[in-house]
Amino acid sequence: MRAFKYIGKDLLRSDALEKVTGRALFVTDMKIPGMLYGKILRSPYAHARIKSIDASAAEKMSGIKA
Repeated sequence: MRAFKYIGKDLLRSDALEKVTGRALFVTDMKIPGMLYGKILRSPYAHARIKSIDASAAEKMSGIKA
């Protein structure tokens, strides 16, 4: 049998303390000046074909870029 370097062995996680204490920074925690946010709109129908999207109400709202 071949010995593996990592499989089946305990490994020291260098970021464990930061994650457990809540000090670790994740991508979703980052805020950059001028950053835009997006939202995914999913169809309530599993295999339906989306023929058009009416975004006129969203375009009238403040802060909407596209």
